Amino acid sequence: MTSLSEYAAVPDIIEDGKSFLENALKKARTISEFTEEIVLADDSGLEVDFLKGSPGVYSSRYAGEAATDEENIKKLLTELENVPREKRGASFVCVLVLYFPDGQYESFEGRWRGVIHDKASGTGGFGYDPVFYLPDREITVAQMSADEKNGISHRARAFEKLKQYLQQKMQFFDDTRVRGDII
Repeated sequence: MTSLSEYAAVPDIIEDGKSFLENALKKARTISEFTEEIVLADDSGLEVDFLKGSPGVYSSRYAGEAATDEENIKKLLTELENVPREKRGASFVCVLVLYFPDGQYESFEGRWRGVIHDKASGTGGFGYDPVFYLPDREITVAQMSADEKNGISHRARAFEKLKQYLQQKMQFFDDTRVRGDII
């Protein structure tokens, strides 16, 4: 496995897709064409039900191109001001794309449901973690340990689907070898 940081002059990729899948696919395809390798890329963000899925693919730049996490949160909370808790449902979404040099790809989506809290709380994590409230735990994501978050997050869920896919593929190859089939 090779990190992208090991390549010189990696092409710039403008994330201009209309969905997390489009952005992840664009990143994976561009880097695979550049490296001629199998590539795993992702895109992720926050979708708020009341805002019809916004900020969505604009999550990191919701309050502007160079916006900080705090500015993005402030804009989000301003837009949800006076919106009752029961209408503040939201999902963190992660889409992984496993892209092959022949142009084929597989995608895996993970979603993590929560509610947008009316104020920031907690110091851990990044992005919208301080306002992404988990009713079943009665805390925001920013109040969780990194290990807790990494075990149940939208990324963890997408990676679990990728893991299951790879295990199925490995089982197929193992079964095929046992039968002596030609692949």
